[in-house]
Amino acid sequence: MIEVAVRASAELGEGPTWDAATGRLIWVDILGSRVHTYEPGSGRRTVMVTEQHVGAAKPRTDGGLVVNLRDGVGSYSTEGAFTWLHRDPVPGRRGNDAAVAPDGSLWAGSMAYDETPGGGNLIRLAPDGTATEILDDVTVSNGTGWSPDGKLMYYVDTTTRRIDVFDVDGEQVTGRRELATVEEGAGYPDGLTVDAEGCVWVALWDGGALRRYTPSGALDRTVPLPVRRPTACAFGGDSLTDLYISTARVGLNSPYPLAGSLLVLPGVGQGLPQPAFG
Repeated sequence: MIEVAVRASAELGEGPTWDAATGRLIWVDILGSRVHTYEPGSGRRTVMVTEQHVGAAKPRTDGGLVVNLRDGVGSYSTEGAFTWLHRDPVPGRRGNDAAVAPDGSLWAGSMAYDETPGGGNLIRLAPDGTATEILDDVTVSNGTGWSPDGKLMYYVDTTTRRIDVFDVDGEQVTGRRELATVEEGAGYPDGLTVDAEGCVWVALWDGGALRRYTPSGALDRTVPLPVRRPTACAFGGDSLTDLYISTARVGLNSPYPLAGSLLVLPGVGQGLPQPAFG
């Protein structure tokens, strides 16, 4: 049964991430320029305001956060001090979803505010700050995740309606191919996570649901949600069995009382431990 973890009114909630070191969930409101945290055990919540729109926030191995902002990737220390790690401002472009790879690197996507085709990209930021462009000609860079053995990477460029899969060879990804396509009328694939069985869970923007696809691309499960615009999902909790879902209310004319809240599906599956940056 779907529960409300945090009742909120985020314009564009995104990127739930479980921080095992602190026992808390991290998520962002992109257009609200806010990083939220939530501790399920105590119910404690925090909110940090960033100076730019923030597409993603992930934990660092030495504490603090790495954030994908409008003009690039930066880092917050545990005391709140900010440092740019990779600054690459492009007029009309902002950071969007991001994910930490098994090797501790950050894979950060971007998009044009007006969703100009090809206006975004996907970069790999190594722990030493070296940035490498992995994909160009991206429109809305979104969900990114890795198979349990680290040999496959899953990726969503939302406007294509596809979930793609790549072969991983060290720092390189090759052999891009389609895992699954979301049909017309069912929404658009957004953020994703991979579970311990290697299945891909994806949020369907404008589809009001989550889907689970097997490693062969077969649709295994659909979970209807009480919101129209779920944006991303991630397993959390001490046992990684609770699936948290971020949602958005931006652009909605019809009333969806839970739009912008953080939802949770308790005990829905088994997640994978997520690495911290660096």
